[in-house]
Amino acid sequence: MAAPVLVGDIGGTNARFGLAEPGQARPRLHQLRVLATAEFASLQQAARHYLAQVAVRPTRAALAVACPVRGDDIRLTNRAWAFNRSELAATLGLEELRILNDFGAAALGVGALEASEYELLHGHPGQALADPVSVIGPGTGMGVALLLRGPDRGWQVIETEGGHVSFAPLGSQERRIHDWLAARHGRVSIERVLSGRGLSEIHAALNAVPPAKRETPDPALRAPADILAAALSGEDSTARAALARFCAILGSVAGDAALFHGARTVAIAGGIVPRFIPFLRSSAFRERFLDKGRFAAHLEGVNVLVVTHPEPGLLGAALSLAAPAPQETCLP
Repeated sequence: MAAPVLVGDIGGTNARFGLAEPGQARPRLHQLRVLATAEFASLQQAARHYLAQVAVRPTRAALAVACPVRGDDIRLTNRAWAFNRSELAATLGLEELRILNDFGAAALGVGALEASEYELLHGHPGQALADPVSVIGPGTGMGVALLLRGPDRGWQVIETEGGHVSFAPLGSQERRIHDWLAARHGRVSIERVLSGRGLSEIHAALNAVPPAKRETPDPALRAPADILAAALSGEDSTARAALARFCAILGSVAGDAALFHGARTVAIAGGIVPRFIPFLRSSAFRERFLDKGRFAAHLEGVNVLVVTHPEPGLLGAALSLAAPAPQETCLP
């Protein structure tokens, strides 16, 4: 039996690690651990901690990281972690290390999902993963990737930084949110709105909290998990208003992504949305998804689903090791 490989999905809040069994059409994941990135000084330290826990020394690894993947030196977008590919491979004793964008990995994982691992919001169950597939997802940041079939009918991913395009508010309330965010951050990207911190800042803007520039963490902001729990309890109108606005904006962005990519499916991944699928269904998400003027009828034919598989990024990272080594693979 082939030795297990190390896989990781490294975000701004959590670093997820696991082992995968290679040589299978869909690798089996096991020994999964979720580590809080705030507890470690570097990716190297977090990875060594995980490997010490599982007492395994793999020689191959694929790590998905929340940032653009270019060159040998990598710096995460929403966490002060940086590393050099070759040095990381040497530190971990790896013969092969692949680095890919976190949402590129999530998109690869989406291509391998079974019907029980997503929930269809709209569309045709028999063709739920019709390609091209726009994969989007709010988490610590906002990920966007494009998934499409290659000439051999296998899945190919185009990694993007679409979460950093400009936020286009609709209506007076969203313009107020935009102006609040602009006063706090300057330029307002989609990620500023559709992320965990974005939910906190939507809530603050709707409640007229002064938009002073502050360091993270900000005690003036309510934690996104608290807002979500309060909204779903049905007893906090301000939390419900913030989550409802989050869903409406997500609908607009999902429709934009479908038009940008020529998608036949939009898959929503990330760590936030699977927690409130019933709320999303009853929100203005679908109305805003279709609110594209002359292209509303076109979007009626686009499937929309929410990924419920707990670790699509780890699954995609494992799948990446089955493909021929790309140019950026590090062989120390």
